[in-house]
Amino acid sequence: MDLQALISSSVYLNRQIEQKKQLFWSNEARLQNAFVSLDVELAEMANTSEWFKVWKTHRGKSEPNKTPRETLLYEYVDALDFFLLISNLKNWNHFVLNSEADFDKIKHFKKEDNLDKQYLAMKRMLFDAYFNRSGESFNHAWRLFLKFGLVDFGYSEQEIKDAFNNKNQINLKRQDSNY
Repeated sequence: MDLQALISSSVYLNRQIEQKKQLFWSNEARLQNAFVSLDVELAEMANTSEWFKVWKTHRGKSEPNKTPRETLLYEYVDALDFFLLISNLKNWNHFVLNSEADFDKIKHFKKEDNLDKQYLAMKRMLFDAYFNRSGESFNHAWRLFLKFGLVDFGYSEQEIKDAFNNKNQINLKRQDSNY
């Protein structure tokens, strides 16, 4: 997966949104918004997959004309977009770009049946990344996020890349229609 291209697409979309919406904010406000957006997208990912709804037999929400797996993939790439944006805003692109060599290793990790602890750990690391400016915590959260997609949700790199690019095009078109 060409992570540099995905970062570039994420940054381009963000700049288009800022320009169209005439957002002139400080770097700190921009960063806060990206972390909050990532937090919400991760929650939407969890809510769509419904892994935590132990009381349900059939888990996974779906949008009209999409399977639960397709719906979850779109939520996953929404979160991916904000991981990439944050990596750029914080000059932490090296964490993202260096992870490409670890994809095969990540794919061999054990799939978790219960994602609660993994999810909470990822959120804790992201809060540490923001409040303590910890690049290492961001790096660990990023790799855990990759594990979610590649192992726990079972998406291929190609599926993630294609869904990301498709969603990016949708989001760019939305800007043209006053979304």
